Amino acid sequence: MIHRLSPRAGENLVTVSCPSLSAELLESELFGHRKGAFTGATENKLGRVDQAEGGTLFLDEVGDVPLKLQPKLLRFIQDREYERVGDPVTRRANVRIVAATNRDLAVMVRDGQFREDLLYRLNVISIDMPALRERIEDLPALTEDFLLRYAGSYHRSARGLTPMALQVIQMYPWPGNIRELQNVIERAVILCPSEQVDVEHLSVAENNVRPMQPRIGEALSLEQIEKAHIRGVLARTSSLDSAAKILDIDVSTLYRKRKQYAL
Repeated sequence: MIHRLSPRAGENLVTVSCPSLSAELLESELFGHRKGAFTGATENKLGRVDQAEGGTLFLDEVGDVPLKLQPKLLRFIQDREYERVGDPVTRRANVRIVAATNRDLAVMVRDGQFREDLLYRLNVISIDMPALRERIEDLPALTEDFLLRYAGSYHRSARGLTPMALQVIQMYPWPGNIRELQNVIERAVILCPSEQVDVEHLSVAENNVRPMQPRIGEALSLEQIEKAHIRGVLARTSSLDSAAKILDIDVSTLYRKRKQYAL
């Protein structure tokens, strides 16, 4: 979406999957190589950077870039300069760089697995994607998209979900996020013989389905909202003192409310 809505939309969006290759092969994949640069290099090859010229280069799972290659990646991001493997000619690139990772790069820096200066160059504008369980309002649209996609791929009759099936999907915590949702819907589409996917077609275990979390603005009492908020704060703090400070109440009051709500 970033690429599509930008002035670069008319050029290529090129993806590099960082975990899938060794340092040497990833360097060649990124920057290209010259014929004879290494065993198996039987011809000149353009890299992903060349293919993305004028457009966007997407570094997927950038946290998995090998340490050995990180200095070259840093130079490229900072100066937009690079050399193809086996070719001394320095080239310049005109690309936008977008990077994604599911790892904590700050922790990796502390553990010596990721360069701090590379983190600073990458982390100019950051977007944190919340876990699926934190954005259940997205579930109906995502579910419908996956359902129609797989129904078309497998030539199945499913066209929607029953209200109960959708409720179960919205109540499940989705520890596997989008990939788990895709898996569940794909399986349901294959098993469902009719146009409506029902609960029996979902591979979501009933004992893993949690009650719906109250949200501000819903038809709920203040007591329900207070109970949910206190439960959430307690789950994220290490002591009653810390929780009480966040809630701006006395520890004794918090202790009493814990007993009141059986938390």
